[in-house]
Amino acid sequence: MSAPLLDAATAAQAGGGAAACTVALTALGPEPEWRAAAHRCAAIAAQYADAVDREARFPAEAFEALKRERLLSAMVPAAFGGAGLSLADIGAICETLAQGCASTAMIYAMHQIEVACIDAHRGDSAWQAQLLAQLVEQQWLLASATSEETIGGNMRTSACAVELDGARFRIEKLAPTISYGAYADGILVTARRTAESSASDQVLIVVLRGETQLEKRGGWDSMGMRGTCSEGFRLVATGAAEQILATPFAEIADQTMLPVSHTLWASVWTGIAVNAVDRAKAFFRAQARSKPGTMPPSGLRLAEAVGLLQMMQARLSVALGAAHLAYQSHQARQACDAGPQPDTPLAAQLGFASDMNTLKTSISNTALQVVHEVLMICGMAGYKNGTPYSVGRHLRDLHSAPLMINNDRIAQNTASLLLAQRPATPGRS
Repeated sequence: MSAPLLDAATAAQAGGGAAACTVALTALGPEPEWRAAAHRCAAIAAQYADAVDREARFPAEAFEALKRERLLSAMVPAAFGGAGLSLADIGAICETLAQGCASTAMIYAMHQIEVACIDAHRGDSAWQAQLLAQLVEQQWLLASATSEETIGGNMRTSACAVELDGARFRIEKLAPTISYGAYADGILVTARRTAESSASDQVLIVVLRGETQLEKRGGWDSMGMRGTCSEGFRLVATGAAEQILATPFAEIADQTMLPVSHTLWASVWTGIAVNAVDRAKAFFRAQARSKPGTMPPSGLRLAEAVGLLQMMQARLSVALGAAHLAYQSHQARQACDAGPQPDTPLAAQLGFASDMNTLKTSISNTALQVVHEVLMICGMAGYKNGTPYSVGRHLRDLHSAPLMINNDRIAQNTASLLLAQRPATPGRS
């Protein structure tokens, strides 16, 4: 059974740099098929990206390609027929897709977050295991509904509650946004465990399209990420009680959902910045060719943009490596049947959580800085739509980054984590 990412946080803290080196060395070998498939899908996504943005429509062509390439099941373990790719590999796919279409990449990232939550917390549930096998066979797309109209963006509380009737459940939720909900084959929904439970005593439920009604309650005419189609819905769903994950949602969020979200979102934002810098490099070369023997005035800004991008990539590589190492470490212990393992030390838990938080805030802010530098390099050619150097879509898409779990809220949480941490005592491990 796969395990929460935080279970081996101590190993992640100690080995992030080594894991990043391993990832880098692996890239020197032959290109794996999944990477070539990601490039093919990114090319299709890029072909339709402007239309998806202009029309605020689901990137259907890109997702047909992702299904053909069987990349929707890339993170599902091989035991269920999936590719069993690591978090670092999935991050690389997200980054590649984002260079073609940010909305496509973000939807793909959110889907894989749901896959990770199911796999890490399915326990010995036969229903959840069958779900993963069906996802592989049918290339199902998963979404999530964690926000609620009466509680705003705080996904750690719910107003709605599970209604159990024997072996069946019913759930009704007013969600201000369910990204690509109208196109998903399944949705992971948060709710209070029972009508008597507190707002924070939540469970996570997998509801399937055939037993779910979605009544649209709001549109999606947004500044950026327009293809995610994050409309509001009244969701009513029924199903078998086995569709409710046994692990409390608070644990799922801390151990898997947030770490995976922050690393994969950061991969998407890095991919957007990569494509913007590529456009700046092309503009810089065109300037240099037009006036041989002279250095274009944009050279200093280009150097600054490349430096910022490299810092983003290095930070992301370490984070992905640390999370992957934690995941692999726990799996190895499980395979050895070593019996119960000691709890992760509190200091390691706090350190891992604060690292994931600062990853999200730093990458989301720096990506915007990078694209602003690119806009200054390309000037009006970057400001106008329809040129090889246009970055208006990049800039608009990236303005969503600090808002996806608001950076101010994350910074306050990080400050609390840092306050709870204690400096290491010299001579002690």
